[in-house]
Parts: sequence; structure tokens; C-alpha cells
Amino acid sequence: MSVSYMTHPLIKHKITLLRKESTTTNEFRKLVEEIAMLMGYEALSDLQTEEIKITTPIEETTQPVIQGKKLAVVPILRAGLGMVSGILALVPSARVGHIGLYRDPETHLPHEYYCKLPDPIEERQIVVVDPMLATGGSAIAAVDFIKKHGGQRIKFMSIIAAPEGVSALIKAHPDIQLYVGSLDRCLNENAYICPGLGDAGDRIFGTK
Repeated sequence: MSVSYMTHPLIKHKITLLRKESTTTNEFRKLVEEIAMLMGYEALSDLQTEEIKITTPIEETTQPVIQGKKLAVVPILRAGLGMVSGILALVPSARVGHIGLYRDPETHLPHEYYCKLPDPIEERQIVVVDPMLATGGSAIAAVDFIKKHGGQRIKFMSIIAAPEGVSALIKAHPDIQLYVGSLDRCLNENAYICPGLGDAGDRIFGTK
């Protein structure tokens, strides 16, 4: 697995704003979208292209477009939904799948309740998105489900990650690419990322 930690000043700046307790739901939602777009620009830099013939107002020419089947964006519900529009702003033709997982409050283990992926998933570059990579349980389970359905080329994007989650995901799926906006200090006794930003899903959707 290759792990890329984002260093762009704009990403760092926006993550700091995201962390602030005083950031409103509307502001938080917009920041998640903007950060996802900035991270997506980095994560999609290796998309394969092919040459096609087009006609400009001046002349005929051969120019590059994205090759073959387009991107598949797969958010982990529900917080991952906040990152989808940022990726779609870059690649509007991308298909969107969904994986529904919830974390047991006692064991912190993930449980699947929904999985719907674009077909044929095996021909697409897949970008799994979730704002938080804490224990790594949900990320590992999501990639497991995608591979079971035939997904092969997988990238995982997370705005905030704990070292424990990064290590667990690397160990379970060494063949995927991981993109992290900020690597935080650790997990606390409740498996929340520190310093973190709280519950991303609650802050995106204004729920408690």
C-alpha cells in the first residue's frame, strides 16, 4: 500500500477550520466538500488517458480524455456522503455507489447494512471516501465488500486519520492506495480521533 499525506496549505487551512467547535453545520458541510475536491485532485493524478479526435473552432486536433470506464466514488454511509460532491465536481461522469456501515458502540466493530456498487465495478477506478479513519474497522470492511463484488483498483480517501487506523488498513489491504488529509495523534478510550473534529456525520447533517 502507498500512503499519501496531504501537504497543500489550502487543505491544512480548511481542516483547521473543520476542527473548530464553533464551525456551523453549513460551514462544515462546505469545508468537507472543498477538502474532498482538493484531495481528489491529488488522488486522481494517475488516471489513465487516451487520445481522441476533436474539432475546435480553429481546427481538428487530437487531445487526451480519461480512458475507458470512468471513476466510481463509493462513500461509506453516512458521513462519506459529504465528500461525494467534491469528487463529482472534478469528474462529473463518475458513478456513485454506497456502502452502509455502523459501528457497535460497545465493541467498535463495523456492521454492514447496505451495499450497492456501479456495474461493472471490476472495470472502474474506485475511490472510497470517509471523512474519518479511526480504528480502521469500517474502512477494512468496506474494501472487503468491494473486493467481494469484483473491485480491483481501489483508493481510499480520509480527511482525518489516526495512526491506529492507518496501520490496520495497511495490514489488511496492502494493495490499495490511501490518501490522508491529516494524521492525528491517537485514538482515545472511546475510539475517537484526537484531536479530531468530533462526529463527522453529526456535524455534516446537523444531528446529535
